[in-house]
Amino acid sequence: MASYNEISTPTLARLIGTPDCPVLLDVRLDDDVDDDPRLIPGAVRHPFADVVDLVPALAGRSVVVYCQKGLKISQGAAALLRAAGIRAEVLEGGHVAWRDAGLPMVPLEKLPPRDPQGRTRWVTRHRPKIDRIACPWLIRRFIDPDAQFLFVAPSQVTNVAERFSATPFDITDTFWSHRGGACTFDTMIAELGLSSPALERLATIVRGADTNAHDLAPEAAGLLAASLGLSRMFRDDLEQLEAGMTLYDAFFRWARDAVDGGHDWPGTPGSRIGKGA
Repeated sequence: MASYNEISTPTLARLIGTPDCPVLLDVRLDDDVDDDPRLIPGAVRHPFADVVDLVPALAGRSVVVYCQKGLKISQGAAALLRAAGIRAEVLEGGHVAWRDAGLPMVPLEKLPPRDPQGRTRWVTRHRPKIDRIACPWLIRRFIDPDAQFLFVAPSQVTNVAERFSATPFDITDTFWSHRGGACTFDTMIAELGLSSPALERLATIVRGADTNAHDLAPEAAGLLAASLGLSRMFRDDLEQLEAGMTLYDAFFRWARDAVDGGHDWPGTPGSRIGKGA
C-alpha cells in the first residue's frame, strides 16, 4: 500500500491518458536508463539534482517523480519540489514496479528531440479532420502534455519540418503516417509502445472514421460526424484541436470504462438503464 506522499502503480495507471494526469518526472540514473531505455507514458527525463530548476514551470501542477525503485533518488527529488511549494508524490516501487506490472512503456529512441522549452514540436497539414486531431490528442495525453503542433499548407509540411525542427506526421512519405490499411494513429500506438485494450478499441473507431470504413465499428460514423462538425465550427486549427481534445477524452473514457454501458428511456416498461447511463 502506498504511504504518505506516494502513489501506487494502479492509481497512476488510471490517471495516464486523462486530463487529470500529473506531470511525470523520470529521475533515474543514466546507467538505469541504459539498462531499460523506456519511459512511463507522458514522462520526461530530468537530472534528479536539478529538479528545482523546474519549479517555475511546475507551479500549480501536480507532479509524480520516479527513479529505479522509488527510493532515495525520487524521495529526495520529490521532497525538494515540495519544499519549493510543488505538490509532488513518488511512484511506489518506481520504474521497476511499473515495468513488472506489464504496463505500456515508451521507447526513448522513438521520441523526437525537445525544443529549448522542453517541448516536442510536430507539424502536419492544416484544416484537420480525424487523424490530425486524434494523433495530437494521443501525443499530449501519452507522450508530451506540452507538445506544440503546427498546422501548415500541405505543400509546406516538409519544408517547415526542416526549417523549424518539427516532426512531420500524417503526410505521405514520412515515418509517422498511414501504413497499408492502418492510420497514423495506429502507427503511433504501435511504434510508441502504447498498446492497450482501450487504445486499440479507440484506434479501430479512428480508422473506421478516417478511411470511411464504418463497418469496423458502429462508433466510427459518430466520430466522423463530430469531427466534420468541429471542422465547420472553427476556422482556427488550434482552437479546433482544443475542442477535439475533449471529444477524444470522452471517446477514450468510453473505450476504457463504459463499453458495457447503455441507455434507454426510463419510462419504458421492462427497460433498464445501463451502467454508463
